[in-house]
Amino acid sequence: MANEFIALESGIHYLPGGVNCLALEDGNGGAVLVDTGLDSDHGKKLLKALEKKGLTPRAILNTHSHADHYGGNAVIEAKYPEIKVFAPPLEEAVLRYPILEPMYLYGARPPQELQNKFLMGRASNARIAPEPGLCKLGGVTMELLEVAGHASLMYAVRVGGFLYAADALFGPETLKRHPLSFCMDSRLQKESAAGLLELEGINTVLCGHGEPSSDLQTLVAQNLESFEHTTRAVKAACQESASVDLILKRVCDSFQLELKNAGSVLLNRSVVSAHLVELLEREEVSMRVRDNLLEFGVV
Repeated sequence: MANEFIALESGIHYLPGGVNCLALEDGNGGAVLVDTGLDSDHGKKLLKALEKKGLTPRAILNTHSHADHYGGNAVIEAKYPEIKVFAPPLEEAVLRYPILEPMYLYGARPPQELQNKFLMGRASNARIAPEPGLCKLGGVTMELLEVAGHASLMYAVRVGGFLYAADALFGPETLKRHPLSFCMDSRLQKESAAGLLELEGINTVLCGHGEPSSDLQTLVAQNLESFEHTTRAVKAACQESASVDLILKRVCDSFQLELKNAGSVLLNRSVVSAHLVELLEREEVSMRVRDNLLEFGVV
């Protein structure tokens, strides 16, 4: 990962890596950080990049509560104890109580293997961010856009002609590497992505994972096709009634994916579960209990 910011537009910089992190200048030597990466190492690199630019962090905005987007918070909060951390409603609760993420994925107190930095970061002193719309955080005027679906609630950030889509969109290479894009609500995931097409005057769009792009329309189209491809694969896996776990296996086999640890199984199981709910609401599959198994099958 790079150790210094790359300028996107005047006063807007990003630190590329497994997760892209932003620094939005306030014009007075300060900056608002948007997402902080996976872990303390990422947070330290953010601090070094800020130092090189002569910027002091005034606030942190975490777009959502997945650990790879807030894992660097603790290092920054330790150095700047007065810094304010913001996140969307519900998401801020997970930042304060990180055990909630592996807990909801597992459905009970999670085994130790699931209590790792990929599923839970160090606790952060987060508060609820302003409601969607124009606001001022840390001296920076920005527009917060609700883009729920990937997470229970998530914000994208617009500043002038720049859009940080967070994980409402993924870069094309990321879609190829991870064809089962994580989501909590696949219908909302699609609606949020499509809704970004209504924005006018976007010159540069940056996803949480991927390279900057000047073509929002193509990026949205690529993501919508990938999301719908997953829905079709889940439906195809329901041709013969089966449990979620068997449907997950069928979908992974069709995508030629091999899940190698418990975390990847649970994350992708959530993806399948989300698309099953969408298919249930579209009345394309049905749900029933048979032989003590919860099963789904095409209508």
